[in-house]
Amino acid sequence: MKNLVFISVLTITMFSCKNENTSDKIAPSTEDKTVVFDGITTAIQPGDNFFNHVNKSWYENAVIADDQIGVGAYRFLNIPQQELLKNILNEVSKEEHPKGSIEQKVGDFYASGMDTLVIDQRGAAPIKPIFERIEAISDVPSMMEFVATQIKSGDYSLVYPYVSPDQKNSTLNILNVTQIGLGLPDRDYYFSEDPSVKTIQEAYIKYLTTMFALVGDTNAKEQATTVYEIEKQLAKSHKTNVERRNVQENYNKFSVGALNTRQEAIGWSNMLEILAAPVDSVDVNQPAYYDTLNGMLKSVPLKDWKVYLKVNSIGSHADILSKPFQDATFAYSKVLSGQDKQQPRAEQMTRRVDQQIGFALGQLYVKRYFNEDAKKRALALVNNFQKTLEKRIEKLEWMSDSTKVKAKEKLWAISKKIGYPDVWRTYDVEIDREQFFENIVALRQSEYEYEIKQLNKAPNRDQWHTTPSTVTAYYNPSLNEIVFPAGILQSPYFDLYADDAVNYGGIGMVIGHEFTHAFDDQGAQYDKNGNISNWWTETDFTKFKAKTQGIIDQYSAFTVLDSVHLNGALTVGENTADNGGIAIAYDAFKTTEQGQDTTKIGGYSPDQRFFLSIARIWRVKTREAYLRNYVTTDTHSPPIWRVNGPLMNFTPFYEAFDVKEGETNYRTEEERIKIW
Repeated sequence: MKNLVFISVLTITMFSCKNENTSDKIAPSTEDKTVVFDGITTAIQPGDNFFNHVNKSWYENAVIADDQIGVGAYRFLNIPQQELLKNILNEVSKEEHPKGSIEQKVGDFYASGMDTLVIDQRGAAPIKPIFERIEAISDVPSMMEFVATQIKSGDYSLVYPYVSPDQKNSTLNILNVTQIGLGLPDRDYYFSEDPSVKTIQEAYIKYLTTMFALVGDTNAKEQATTVYEIEKQLAKSHKTNVERRNVQENYNKFSVGALNTRQEAIGWSNMLEILAAPVDSVDVNQPAYYDTLNGMLKSVPLKDWKVYLKVNSIGSHADILSKPFQDATFAYSKVLSGQDKQQPRAEQMTRRVDQQIGFALGQLYVKRYFNEDAKKRALALVNNFQKTLEKRIEKLEWMSDSTKVKAKEKLWAISKKIGYPDVWRTYDVEIDREQFFENIVALRQSEYEYEIKQLNKAPNRDQWHTTPSTVTAYYNPSLNEIVFPAGILQSPYFDLYADDAVNYGGIGMVIGHEFTHAFDDQGAQYDKNGNISNWWTETDFTKFKAKTQGIIDQYSAFTVLDSVHLNGALTVGENTADNGGIAIAYDAFKTTEQGQDTTKIGGYSPDQRFFLSIARIWRVKTREAYLRNYVTTDTHSPPIWRVNGPLMNFTPFYEAFDVKEGETNYRTEEERIKIW
């Protein structure tokens, strides 16, 4: 079963190799407006807790809606974004459009999902044919044929294939398979004795039981236990989320012949034929999982596997079936997230349209809401940051000249994507206003076909991995590219008319963060072409690993919810990027006219406004249950440590706010960690 709740956020940019000595100055707007930093808690010293100094007043007054898991900036800016998308969908769904047009597909898909009367009347009927096919399974080969066939319509169970550039030959897309098979958020949840995790285990077993009961099975509880025990066996073979960060150990290319010999029960040749994946080798990210699966296909009774596949298929479709299925899914997810009630149907469908056909909706969003001037100004920022990072690399005392040459080559090979794709993705699928379930299946099939058609070809460099309206950003090491969608080019990250201190501390920190990902613990192992390749001297890489270990140790000492420690090894990449992002953003800011001035605005110096802006972009409040699971499963640190962590390492912050020895977050010069 797929994890039901946690979806990670990614990050990616257009090729620029022009290296000028002067910075890309952003022309000041005649509409510059003053950004006011209100709600400052002066009773809390900046050196004690800068996050709370800036955000505590807001935090104490912020109210999380009953149907949300949090409020504020970061990923929660997608909440107001959804309102903008809903406005579009409400309009296009009420009008007739030419068949096959973007408006027709988007509008009719939304309308089909809003017809809850028809959806509820159908109950479990749409998935009954799947049950019949499961019942017809007579042996392991026919079972694996079923598994492969379901993958093509988005129903993943025991095998998870995907297409991506070869990690050691990025000019070619290859087939990968990764570990899967669990319904809890992470493998460790199956073995923890922590009371909060035991509650989640119980909620999950109850969810499985309810799913079986909803389709009329009389021995639902026994079947749920069977499924849980299968998953627990699979979980033992899973790499931990920290182990999965090791790029070398998660690259394991096997010939299909070798896989057929090593894991004969899986039947790789037959599976690949059903998947329409003509390959002679596969990158098996976690071989131990597939070794275990191979053994379990022989030891676990076929009748138990059929029970497992049945509830997996129910779960894969539960949120597009009738209300009882949706209610059961929410009852489990609320234990993980703390969310009190389900979102209204319109919000659910807006998110669904963005997930399933988001680049069609994205075209309408960009046309209506995106200011092209923001794209130009953001590109100027990105270009300035590229030059700034080059200068920082040149000044590194711990890195040799030969490695610096390679690092700068990689830096200038980074391509940039800003706002929205130059080439929009199209959706070759028919959408029927009266057939919601069938629309979903058709779109899932279309998604699979879109991905598998890229197999054995050069990577599509026009492809984006996030929709334009999404508030996020990402770096893609295999293509050595960074991406900043239109959604993040808004306040508090970016304000077209604000002073430079605000923008460099906002979107600037994000830009610096993404550039640093090219050189974090994972990114540093990829060369300028996106291949896993050692471009370091042995001495330099040893020094680099020692510095990243310092980040791991420092963040492992941080806590949330009083006693829950961060996992420094899990979050090291993001923490490295946060530390580097602030340093790069600050140096870039100091090349601007305001950065070289001392004139105060709203009572704050330019440097102080820069740091205040950093704290403001992480102004987030979440539910305790969500935060507890976030710390366990997410590669990002919680917002408070995305502010306080990097700033305690950054000397200009000390100077801007006169941070003194004895204050809580004070660190001596020797204790302050600096990598990039």
